[in-house]
Amino acid sequence: MSAAPERRCGFVALVGAPNAGKSTLLNQLIGAKVSIVSPKVQTTRSRVIGIVIEGAAQLVFIDTPGIFAPKRRLERAMVAAAWAGTGDADVIVLLVDAMRGIDDDTRRIIDGLKSAGRRVVLALDKIDRVDPPRLLPLADQLRREGIFDAVFMISGLTGDGVADLKRHLAASLPEGPWLFPEDQLTDLPQRLIAAEVTREQVFLQLHQELPYATFVETDSWEERADGSVRIAQTVHVQRESQKAIVLGKRGRQIKEIGARARAELERQLERKVHLFLFVRVSENWTEDRERYRDMGLEFES
Repeated sequence: MSAAPERRCGFVALVGAPNAGKSTLLNQLIGAKVSIVSPKVQTTRSRVIGIVIEGAAQLVFIDTPGIFAPKRRLERAMVAAAWAGTGDADVIVLLVDAMRGIDDDTRRIIDGLKSAGRRVVLALDKIDRVDPPRLLPLADQLRREGIFDAVFMISGLTGDGVADLKRHLAASLPEGPWLFPEDQLTDLPQRLIAAEVTREQVFLQLHQELPYATFVETDSWEERADGSVRIAQTVHVQRESQKAIVLGKRGRQIKEIGARARAELERQLERKVHLFLFVRVSENWTEDRERYRDMGLEFES
C-alpha cells in the first residue's frame, strides 16, 4: 500500500490594490463567507484569516486591506497590516484587476515586493469582465517584472480558474502539521464576524452617502433557551449628520440595514437571530487606541 501524502500547512497572503477582489476570492477559496464584500474600496480594514483544506494541505489565507498611498492614521494602520501579512506568509498571491491593469497602487505593491526580495504568485482577476485579447499582453507585461513564479487567470466572482490556483498553492506549502481543526473556517470570533456582517450592510445600503469613518461594535451576545441568539450592536459614526444618514427618515434606513444583516446572520449561524442596532456619534474613534486593538491594527503605524 502506498503511504499517505505528507501533510502540508502554511500561510497564504492575498494582497492587491483596493477593490482588486481579495475578499471575493477568499470567500470563493473557502467556500463560505468569511470576509465582507462591497463594490467600494477599503471594505477590509484588518487582516481576516480564512482556512481551507485541499488534499493533504491546510491553507491559512490572510485577506489583507488594499495597499495604497495612505494619508490618515486609520489608512496607515490598514496598509501596515497588509504589509505585515506578506511578512508572515509562506506564499504571497498578488491580485491584479484585469480591468485596471498596472495602476499606481499595483505598481507600488510590485516595487515593494521586489524590494523585499519576495517571490509571488500572480492572480489576474476579473477575467469575466475583460475581452480575452487584452489578457495575454497584460499577463506578459506582468511576467516581465521578474517576481512571479506562476500566473493564473481567474474570476473570484464566478470561480473560474480558482480550483487550479488552490491546488497550486496547496502544493507550494511546506510540510508540517495542520494548525487548526479540520472544520474551522476562520479564526475570527463570532462577535466580530457579526459586527462585520452589519458593517457590510452599512456599506451596501448607504451607497454614495456612506460615511467611511464608521465601525460596528457587538455590545452583547445572549444565547437563548429556544436556540436563538440575541445580538445588540452599535454603529459608531463621527458626526451627527452621519448619524442622520444611517438612521434615515423615521428610522427606515437603520431598519433596512438591520433586516438585511439579520437575514445574513441567520444564514451563517443557521438559527434565529434577534438583532438590535443603535447608532452613536463617537467623534474621535479614529484616534482611539483601543479601537485599533479591537480591529487588529497598530495604532502607531
